Amino acid sequence: MNCKIVVLYFSKNGSTQSIAKHIARGIESVEGCEAMLRTVDGLNKDTDPQDPIITIEELKNCDGLAMGSPVWFGNMAAPLKHFWDQTSSLWIAGSLIDKPACVFTSSSSMHGGHETTLQTMMLPLLHHGMMIMGIPYSEPRLHSTQSGGAPYGATALSTTSPSLSDDEAFLSKQLGKRLAVTSLKMKRH
Repeated sequence: MNCKIVVLYFSKNGSTQSIAKHIARGIESVEGCEAMLRTVDGLNKDTDPQDPIITIEELKNCDGLAMGSPVWFGNMAAPLKHFWDQTSSLWIAGSLIDKPACVFTSSSSMHGGHETTLQTMMLPLLHHGMMIMGIPYSEPRLHSTQSGGAPYGATALSTTSPSLSDDEAFLSKQLGKRLAVTSLKMKRH
């Protein structure tokens, strides 16, 4: 059984993309699961995407979704919000109901708005009827990390480079693995 999970992100400087790649590794560590890295267009077409631009059809047909954005004033980035504003046809059809989802983010400061940004990304997913999961506190590194990671989703502190700390990378992979295991279970039933 092939379970396709979309890892959708917008990244301006590479940190959010780094989380996306680690989540994808976690997804693909689960037999039968495939990660599809996708991005969205910048509003001014000023970004040079390194992964394919998501289509509504790909979102409709996914078995699970991980979505990420850099922190922009405590919210998801406008290009990602713009994409979700175009998904009314999926909402009307109920195409995403009961599909598992998770969220992730990065910022350049410790208190830059990680948790509020994760919450803003959850809102359209809840409206679409998706089942949102985070990182449970049974994950020991969630207790000890000094940089990123939250019960709401994977996070990273990107002060100097898009590279993730060991804890950020590990927690991102674990979130991807949890999403994959759940998506696979849901697809079988």
